[in-house]
Amino acid sequence: MTDSTTAQRFRTAVETRDLAALDDLFTEDVRFYSPVKFVPFEGKAMVVGLLGVLLGIFEDFHYIGDFDGRAETSTDGSEAPSAILLFRTTVQGKAIHGIDMLQFDEAGRIKEFTVMVRPQSAVHALGEAVLAGLVAAGLVPAAEH
Repeated sequence: MTDSTTAQRFRTAVETRDLAALDDLFTEDVRFYSPVKFVPFEGKAMVVGLLGVLLGIFEDFHYIGDFDGRAETSTDGSEAPSAILLFRTTVQGKAIHGIDMLQFDEAGRIKEFTVMVRPQSAVHALGEAVLAGLVAAGLVPAAEH
């Protein structure tokens, strides 16, 4: 599986809200860097669960472009094949413009996943919606912020 194929499969799975297809694309120790949490979400089960929450709160989610290249990983500083997928969506009435940055391992699976969104008001709305969704899904306790 090539990295661009993984990025395309990821894009298709997100656009069709296919969590089973997403599960197959991540390493077991995948790290998800969120714009609303300082430390990453870690592990395939947590990341797939988080994506399920996100797909449930996004309104009119769609990708608008993509880029392929290489970037330094946050875990060990090595360089890895990467893809950036640009998207637009709405959360709680707030229009969001963002990017999904995917970094791949040697087998072409996603090992790091970073999301960046703008504007700041949308980040706040997204954070509130994600926390409520994670609590409702039983992925984090109600007291964790």
